Amino acid sequence: MSVVSVAPTRTISVSEGVLALPSPFALHHGGAIEGAQLAWRLVGPTDAPVVLAIGGISGHRRVGAEDQGWWSAVVGAGRALNTERYRVLGIDYLGGSADSTGPSRGGGPFPTISAHDQAEAIAHVLQSLGLVLKAAIGASYGAQVVMSLGARYPQLANRLVVISAADCVHPLSSGWRAVEREIVRFGIQCGDPNGGLKLARALAMTTYRTPREFEARFSGPARRDADRYRLPVEDYLFARGDAYVAQYRPESFVALSESIDLFSIDPATITVPTTAVAVPEDELVPYRHMQAFAPKLPRGCLVTLNSLFGHDAFLKEGEALRPIFATAIEGETA
Repeated sequence: MSVVSVAPTRTISVSEGVLALPSPFALHHGGAIEGAQLAWRLVGPTDAPVVLAIGGISGHRRVGAEDQGWWSAVVGAGRALNTERYRVLGIDYLGGSADSTGPSRGGGPFPTISAHDQAEAIAHVLQSLGLVLKAAIGASYGAQVVMSLGARYPQLANRLVVISAADCVHPLSSGWRAVEREIVRFGIQCGDPNGGLKLARALAMTTYRTPREFEARFSGPARRDADRYRLPVEDYLFARGDAYVAQYRPESFVALSESIDLFSIDPATITVPTTAVAVPEDELVPYRHMQAFAPKLPRGCLVTLNSLFGHDAFLKEGEALRPIFATAIEGETA
């Protein structure tokens, strides 16, 4: 008879708060914010190692499955980033649409925010809570923030995982986002900010996924609808746009989209052990950019993750990320 040892389930606790940042909070691109604050949330056993998990500009402090969070497919009890084993820290970005300081809907100008500013704010949270990260995991915009955190505060994170972001941004990717931002600005000028955001998000979705996925899902014939034809892909894209409008402010989209495109960092300054995860099918972050970036890291390695989902692979490929996280965070054999 074989005996299987089962580790007892650890109690998952939740704590959160809103930290007042130093005022004025000086910004990387100049200027400052008076009275800035950053909202954070910790989920996991109170005695577990802490892992920061941050993603794209739509990400927020509710990360895992316990919160029906934005990364539920990857973070949660028994998932690739296991909240029974780690205490996961999420944040609301400065400039975003949640509870950290950001632009108000229809409000005045908001200062230019950098990924470096996000890292500075996160460092204040870690220091105020007395935390040192077992690992900092970032995807897309979050990867830019994690790189900056590792460069500025190497003593606050033992390891970094950088998914789908390099040390600089490809001009074509910036071109797509520049058009998206101009669509939103045009909507604001015309008195229809939500309409502009809907169209910008619909366009963005075409860059997050792959031609192969779109071909498999949306190759059907057009249908007649009143006085026009509708293509199958339209229903998907504009439904995604409508869903985004319900949860995000146009002004925040403009602020953080611009923040992505202004990012650059010298990889030589990132001395924390770093796992860079590249997706060859990613239309936004070309594979060759990741291949050029990773060898410049003093203590870095490159892992390739093939995925039908392109840039959105980090949201969808939970099982593929499991061994990557295990190896990157703990040095375990995949």
